[in-house]
Amino acid sequence: MNNSHTTSKASPIGLKVVVTLCRLVLTLTFIFSGFVKAVDPLGTQYKIDDYLTAMGLGGVLPELVTLLLSVALAATEFCLGIFLLFAIRRRLTSRLVLAMMLLMTPLTLWLAIANPVSDCGCFGDAVVLTNWQTLWKNVVLLACAVVVAWRPLDMFRFVSRSNQWIVVNYSALFILAVAVWSLYDLPQFDFRPYHIGANLRGDTDATPQDSDKQPDYVFIYEKDGQQREFDIDSLPDSTWTFVDRRELGTATVAEYHDLTIDLLPEGTDSDQGEDITTEVLNDTSYTFLLIAPRIEKADDARLDLINELYEYSLDHGYRFYCLTASDAQGRQRWRDMTGAEYPFCFSDETTLKTVIRSNPGLLLLKDGRVMGKWSHNRLPQIAPEDSAKPLDKLPIGQMPDDSVPGKILKLLLWFVLPLGLLTLADRTWAWTKWLRRKRDEEVKGDAEVKGDEETDINK
Repeated sequence: MNNSHTTSKASPIGLKVVVTLCRLVLTLTFIFSGFVKAVDPLGTQYKIDDYLTAMGLGGVLPELVTLLLSVALAATEFCLGIFLLFAIRRRLTSRLVLAMMLLMTPLTLWLAIANPVSDCGCFGDAVVLTNWQTLWKNVVLLACAVVVAWRPLDMFRFVSRSNQWIVVNYSALFILAVAVWSLYDLPQFDFRPYHIGANLRGDTDATPQDSDKQPDYVFIYEKDGQQREFDIDSLPDSTWTFVDRRELGTATVAEYHDLTIDLLPEGTDSDQGEDITTEVLNDTSYTFLLIAPRIEKADDARLDLINELYEYSLDHGYRFYCLTASDAQGRQRWRDMTGAEYPFCFSDETTLKTVIRSNPGLLLLKDGRVMGKWSHNRLPQIAPEDSAKPLDKLPIGQMPDDSVPGKILKLLLWFVLPLGLLTLADRTWAWTKWLRRKRDEEVKGDAEVKGDEETDINK
C-alpha cells in the first residue's frame, strides 16, 4: 500500500482546507497569468526584451527565440494552473509550480530593488503591478506553493487518472491556439488604452474617463555618451537612445499623452516634422493610420490591399498616414519595395507597439475615436461595387459589435464547457462504479451470511 496515500487520507480536515485554499490561489493566478500572456504574446515578447536589455543582454537572442519563449511561458503557466485545478500528476505538478516560484521570487526581488523595468508584466496589460507589489504577490504564491508541494495528495481529483490525458492535451492545444491566433490576427481581449471604442482626444478633449491621476516623469535619453533629461513635451529625435525615466510627482495627465504624430516633409531625410496630432484627433471625418513601428521589418504580403485603401481614401477625401519610428533609409526602402505614395509620420516606437500588435497594422479613427483595428493578415477589403460609397455606408466604418461579454461566452463554450462536461461525465461514471461496487459487496455479504446460516443448520 502507498504510505503517502494513506497519510493523505488520514490528514486532518483543517490541513486539507489549507491545502485547498493554497491550491485555489495558485490555480487562479497561474491560469489568469498564462491566459493574458497567450492573448498578447507580442506584449510578453516586448517585456522579455526589456528584461534582457536591463541585464545587458539586449539583442543577444533573435526575435523568433524571444517570441517562442513568450508563447512557451504563457502555455506553461496556463497548463500548470489547469493541472492544479484538476489535480493532474499531483506530485510532479506541485513540484514544478514550486520550482517556478523559487525562480521568479528572487527575480522579482531584484526588480523591486534595482527597478530596471517599470513593471514585471506578470499579467500583461490586464493588471499592472508595481515591482514591490509583484514581489509581495510572489511571496504569497511561494508560500502557497510550499504548502501544496508538502501535501500534494491532499488535493482532490476532479477527473480520474484514466481521463487526465484528455485535460492535458486539450488544455495545451487550446492555449497554443489562442497564442497563434493572437499572432495571426490581434489580441482577442485588448487591455491597452488604444482599444476599439477608445477616445484618443487626450488633452484636447479630456474628460474624467479620459484622464486620471498619474505620475509625472522626466525621460532620460543618451547620445554620443551624453545623457540628458527631457519632459514629455520635448522628447528628442530617433538619434537619441532611451535609457530610463524618473518620476517627479503626481499630475493630472491625459491617458493618451504619449501618442504624437509628426508629419515628415516629403523628399527629405529629416526625422523632424510638423506635429499634427491634435489636427488628426480633432478631425470629425475618418482617418486611416497605417502603423509600422519598424517599417523595414514590416510584412509586405498585403501591400496591394494597403495601396487600394489609400486610393479609396484619396477618392473620398479621408486622411491616410503611415506612422513609423524608422529612419529615412527604412522609409525609402518601403517606398521602393511597395510603391507607397502615402505620407509618412514619425512617432515613438514603444507607443506604436502599444497601439497595435502588428507590423504593419491598420487603425481607423473618426472624431478621435478608434473605430477599427486590423492586423496585416486581416486587412479590410472594399468590394469594387462599394468603392463609390463613403465609409459611413460600409461595415468597416461602423463600430464593431464584438463585445467583451460575447468573447467571454465564446471562451466558455470552447474551453470551460467541454472540460466541465468531461468532469461531469467522469464523476458520474466514478459514482456509478462506486454504487455497483457497493451493491456487489452487499450481495456478497448476503451470500456469505446465508452460507453461514446453512452451515449452522447442517450442523
